[in-house]
Amino acid sequence: MLDFNDAREPLDGLSADAQVLRAALLDRLEAVLHYLFPRGRIRGGKFYVGDVEGSPGKSLVVELDGPRRGLWKDFSNDDGGDVLDIWAMSRGLSTLHDFPAVLNEVRQWLGFAPPVSHLARREARHEPGVDDLGPHTAKWDYVTPAGELVACVYRYDPPTGKEYRPWDVRARMWRAPDPRPLYNLQQVASARTVVLVEGEKCADALIGLGVVATTAMNGAKAPIDKTDWTPLKAKEVLIWPDRDAPGWDYAEHAAGACAMAAAASVAILVPPPDKRSKWDAADGVAEGFDCAGFIAQAERRIVKAPAPRLPSFTLGQLLDDDSPLPDDLIAPRVLTPGGLTVFGGAPKVGKSDLLLALLTHMAAGLSFLGMTPPRPLRVFYLQAEVQYHYLRERAKQVRLPAHGLELARINFIATPQLRLVLDDAGLKQLIPAMLDAFDGHPPDIIVIDPIRNVFDGGDAGGENDNGAMMFFLSQRVDPIRQAVNPDAGVILAHHTRKLNKKQFEEDPFQALAGASSLRGFYTTGVMLDRPNELSTIRRLTFELRNGPAISQKSVDKIDGEWRELDANNRLVLKDYGERLDAERRRKRDAILEILFDQAAQGRCYTANQFAEAFEGKAGLGGDRTIRARISALATQGYIKFFRDAAQYGLPAVGRNKFGYLCVEDMVLSLPFDAPDPATGEVLIRHFTVLPTHFKCPHSGAAMPVERADVWVYQDDINDKEAPL
Repeated sequence: MLDFNDAREPLDGLSADAQVLRAALLDRLEAVLHYLFPRGRIRGGKFYVGDVEGSPGKSLVVELDGPRRGLWKDFSNDDGGDVLDIWAMSRGLSTLHDFPAVLNEVRQWLGFAPPVSHLARREARHEPGVDDLGPHTAKWDYVTPAGELVACVYRYDPPTGKEYRPWDVRARMWRAPDPRPLYNLQQVASARTVVLVEGEKCADALIGLGVVATTAMNGAKAPIDKTDWTPLKAKEVLIWPDRDAPGWDYAEHAAGACAMAAAASVAILVPPPDKRSKWDAADGVAEGFDCAGFIAQAERRIVKAPAPRLPSFTLGQLLDDDSPLPDDLIAPRVLTPGGLTVFGGAPKVGKSDLLLALLTHMAAGLSFLGMTPPRPLRVFYLQAEVQYHYLRERAKQVRLPAHGLELARINFIATPQLRLVLDDAGLKQLIPAMLDAFDGHPPDIIVIDPIRNVFDGGDAGGENDNGAMMFFLSQRVDPIRQAVNPDAGVILAHHTRKLNKKQFEEDPFQALAGASSLRGFYTTGVMLDRPNELSTIRRLTFELRNGPAISQKSVDKIDGEWRELDANNRLVLKDYGERLDAERRRKRDAILEILFDQAAQGRCYTANQFAEAFEGKAGLGGDRTIRARISALATQGYIKFFRDAAQYGLPAVGRNKFGYLCVEDMVLSLPFDAPDPATGEVLIRHFTVLPTHFKCPHSGAAMPVERADVWVYQDDINDKEAPL
């Protein structure tokens, strides 16, 4: 049984339909060819493309002018035909076998209604064809990150209101691709921050300002679940909605989709309240609104906060950044913005007294012992050692000029002795107190004195444990600064451990409890010590991470005021300096005398051998100290060297740089021969030892001696008063 309703159209009907469609295609030939072959090019009245599959090239040529308009030929295989043939072949069809299907596709693309008989048979509902809407008023291309065209959106403005029609380039159909791509993917792919707006018009407006913007196809009406949001993975997404309820609803739904697509962060910008309803990004650009400022500073609802990012910079960025460095909080580089200074010293050395004077001077904007603030600084002094009455007693002893005192009275805030540990509960008490201390202004300097009294090392241990100290610095001290003022400088007062004098002189900062963690964390270390226990003079030593070295300072409290002393002024340090000079002279004389006497007994030494042989003897100290004194005496000319050991019957010194030690008028006494068998007497032969080399006082190199009998002492030439 046959259903004649399903029979094919008579050939004459198809032919008539084909003529109409062919004419319509020829009227739009250039547009047809660009849709079929996006990689084709028009040159000199002809359209060129590689083949019917749309490859780039020039083998296939379509005539655009004259009576041959629409005829084409592929010179690589001699294929050719008219505009319907090229449409069919580009779609993988044949006008011979698939003619009705070809006409149907063309009719659909052109927007023509199908024949009435088709409507009656299929009872299909008629949708307005594209031509019914008139010419398009705008067009936006959707491309892949590689630049391949995948869709176009056309805007029409008929009397009934604006309408949009998407064209799926790959399917060659009037529909949106599945899934729908985002707009402007080429820029989105390489951007860190992307602004999501409603509609291509808004996106283009921002793109014109240099902002990387995108939109979902159909704007606020876009189906969230049919849009491909994955290009926003790892991006910082800011959503700029239209100022109306549908716009905000769309923004919230899109924000959820962006977060699900693993965007690095998502926030919705709140449109300005003084703007009209439906105000959008395109309106802002048109009226000269500060779009960049709005994007950077506008009120926003955070949907997904960004994860902390590890900062990194290329060499080019570092070299090209000519912005001025921030002012030191305490110059020169003693305390920098966001920096940490550890102020160490032994108990009872005057550490807290000097620190109080320093802080009040900084609050007054005044220099102190060569340390200078850029302006009066707000100082919060968390002090956990001195009770209130004794704290005010110390404060009254600080010497400040009248104009500085007025500033310091309001800029310096201190706590009395606190029974507080900086654990989670302690931070909850301390941070609000700091935030409220200066009427809403954050402190410039945060001071904790001493660490020991408020220390919390978690489960790691006490302050001498490096792990516990790192916990205290990273989980206690740094959160205080981040909560109160990330640019504040922090000063920690800390006691030192017991070290012997030699260890302390070699590296005083190793005396800090938890030194390894502290020194890896702080930007500056300051150490106060008393070199001579019999003197009131203190010494300030600095260790800077971010600047040139600061020379040691000799300081003392004179008439209630801390003063820097001239380290070269022997009147101030006379007693101490004279004792040091006397000790140097004693060691010099002892070393020279020992070398002289040992040679008379037939023994000569290299520098290392001498240091090992006489370590701890004659008050010379350890082997390192002895080697240092020998090196200094060689530089000064008191000690020279001889390498012709064989001449004196001595063993060779091997690869020793200098040779045996030699002093002026040194005589080497050695047995002349075997003892007399009758008397047992040993004849002694005496050799006057003459140097062959000396140590150059400028380069430290071993230089040949020109006149072995002449001895010149460098310190005698340069300064009769110089310490030896």
